Parts: sequence; C-alpha cells; structure tokens
Amino acid sequence: MFYNKALDSFLEEAGDISRFTAKFFREFLKPRYEFSEFLRQCFYIGYKSFGLVAVTAFIMGLVITIQSRPTLVEFGAEAWLPKMVSISLIREIAPVITALICAGKIGSGIGAELGSMRVTEQIDAMEVSGTNPFKFLVVTRVTACITMVPILAVLAIAVSLYGAYLGCNIHGVVSWKLFWNQVFETNTFSDVVPAVTKTFFFGLDIGIIGCFKGYFSKKGTEGVGRSANSAVVISSLLIFVLDLVAVQIADLLGFT
Repeated sequence: MFYNKALDSFLEEAGDISRFTAKFFREFLKPRYEFSEFLRQCFYIGYKSFGLVAVTAFIMGLVITIQSRPTLVEFGAEAWLPKMVSISLIREIAPVITALICAGKIGSGIGAELGSMRVTEQIDAMEVSGTNPFKFLVVTRVTACITMVPILAVLAIAVSLYGAYLGCNIHGVVSWKLFWNQVFETNTFSDVVPAVTKTFFFGLDIGIIGCFKGYFSKKGTEGVGRSANSAVVISSLLIFVLDLVAVQIADLLGFT
C-alpha cells in the first residue's frame, strides 16, 4: 500500500513538473519579454553566486592536486599531475560542483521567494491585476539560470585550474608556462564542449525545480520551508541523473 502511494505521488509530481516545463517553453517563445527582470535575475544568480563558486572551485582544485600527487609519485608519474587533474576538473568536477552549489543557493532562494509570494497571495494579486505572473516570475528566473550557470561553470574551471597550479608547486616546482602547456595539450574541444553543454541542462533543472516548488507552495510558512528544502534535494538529485545521461551520450558520440 505504501509503495503504491509513493509511486503514485512520484508519477504525479513528475507529470506536474513536465507540464510546468512545457509551459515554460511556450511562455518563453511568446512576447512580451521581461528583459529588465531577466537582467536583474542574472545579476543575483550570477554575480551574487560567483564568490562562493570561486572559493569552492579554488579549494577543490588545490585539494585534488595535493591528494593525487602521492599516488602518482608512487608510480613515478608525477609529471602527469597537471594533465590528470585538469581532465578531472574540466570534464566532471568543476561543472558538477558548480551546479550543486547553485542548486543549494539559487534553487532554495527561488523556492523560498516564490513560496512566500504564493502564501502571501502576491501571485494571486498579480493574476487579478492582469499581469502574467508565470512570465514575470518563472520565465525570467529559469532563463537566467540557463544563462548564468554555464558562465559560472566556465569561471569555476578557470579558478580550479589555478588552484591546481598552486597545488603542483607546494611540493615541487612547475612553471606557469609548463603547467598550462600540459593542460592545453591534454584537453581538447571534445573535453570542453560536453562539460559546458551539460551545464545548460543543469541550469534548466535548477530553475524549473526551484520555480515549480515555490510557485505551488502551500500550508503557510511551513510550506515555504518545505518548498525550499525539496527544491534543493530534487534539483541536486536530477543534476547527478543528468550528468550520468550526459556522460553516456558523450561516450556514444565519441567525445570521451
């Protein structure tokens, strides 16, 4: 009985999210376009998140380099350290970590913001006044997520590689030119393109789930907290699922 209810609830919510996503694409293609609100959301989603993303990416690049070095030294392959670390950071670690940070910061913020607007009847007031709340609130935020998450991921890759460079020089000496020569020799467009492409879908996931949970929030302030929490959990889980699918597609297309 419990299994059937859980499955029914899962399928019902999956259907609701699918319809919500379809509505987003329909509204996105139709004028009028809220450019000023879109730019404002890009500022909050991108610029306000860059500090956290940069610090995390720098630490990840530094830590992974330090932890990888002893194993390579054991096999006499310390010279491969910049190549190995750069492949890991560019292909997988930096894009996924950036998406998870955005899911925690941006997804929860969107869910809480729209949830509070729903429970205080601000969205209902917009509908009564003739404004399209979906266009103004949802389309702008999702579009901003799709735009800014890839940019943050690219910046995170650059910062994490700088952290990796410093990590290589903690126990040894690797010149700036030699480090970047090895990075660019190892990584090609076939490594960068799939890594950046999947971040657009990560942004869509974060924006859609955050807006969906907030837009249909219920039960007062308790519902707002629940919307923010579930937005983070579901979007983070979907990031891993999308990443798995992206890796399989890249492998089939010969990008790996």
